[in-house]
Amino acid sequence: MRFTKQLVLPILVMMAGFGVYASAQAMAMKAKPKKVRVFFVEPKNGATVTSPVHMKFGSEGIEISPVPAGDIKVTRPGMAHYHVGIDQACLPPGKNIVKGTPSWVHFGDGKDVFDSQLTPGKHKLALQLGDDLHNTMAGACATISITVK
Repeated sequence: MRFTKQLVLPILVMMAGFGVYASAQAMAMKAKPKKVRVFFVEPKNGATVTSPVHMKFGSEGIEISPVPAGDIKVTRPGMAHYHVGIDQACLPPGKNIVKGTPSWVHFGDGKDVFDSQLTPGKHKLALQLGDDLHNTMAGACATISITVK
């Protein structure tokens, strides 16, 4: 009888601990994935700027990383890099942003700043995230309009 009483407390503590652990695991599984967002830090939408135009990019819910060297066959989950479209609209999700396209600038090196010579007048800028294969990501594009003096 004495032996049984000595085991009750440790067993109750273990069961309580298991219950807390199982509850935490269930909540983690129900947690929604982070929403990916991309934005221009500079310039602001509607800004009047001079050329060269200084751009700074920001993002949330994803890690910005250089594209690995070599022949990439698969993407790294949760990793992306920036692309800027000059006088372009957002591309649909899954569209490949072809390197060397004059209207799209790639930042496969992971940089988040860029200076560009733009002609005077109104311009539309699109900031879009791409995965390691330069495919666009759903919901990861923002556009602004600026005027260059």
